[in-house]
Amino acid sequence: MTNKITPCIWYSADGGTLAGILSYYGDLFGGDFQPGAVIPLGETPSGHSEMCDVTLFGRRYTLLCSAEPHHPLNDAVSFVIECAGQDEIDRYWNYFTAGGEESQCGWCQDLYGLRWQIIPDNLEELMSRPGGWDVMMGQRKIIIDEY
Repeated sequence: MTNKITPCIWYSADGGTLAGILSYYGDLFGGDFQPGAVIPLGETPSGHSEMCDVTLFGRRYTLLCSAEPHHPLNDAVSFVIECAGQDEIDRYWNYFTAGGEESQCGWCQDLYGLRWQIIPDNLEELMSRPGGWDVMMGQRKIIIDEY
């Protein structure tokens, strides 16, 4: 699939190389994550930099990495993963928060600072239950059985 618009995510990592980032996401997403060729950009005002197009679940993204932080990732952009059940929620949540940070309401941050929303695919139904909003507001990782 070709994107008309391709999101570009700018990371900073040791040495400005993408190898660790590509391995990190490849380990989690397996065959649903296909990196392209890494393009060295050389020395930039942010130090050594590289870029690479990747495909994740059939969508193309560009990953850019520099040695020095230039534009830190923040909550203004996040990726939502709709999960089929608690096992899938646990898998993504545990992976991302192992080196990242927990937030609340299914939000977390991965090892590289990218924000994720790990939610059940039936969140709308869960939220329509009496007290659903209060349950979600009290959770970090979404626990479906608490609704």
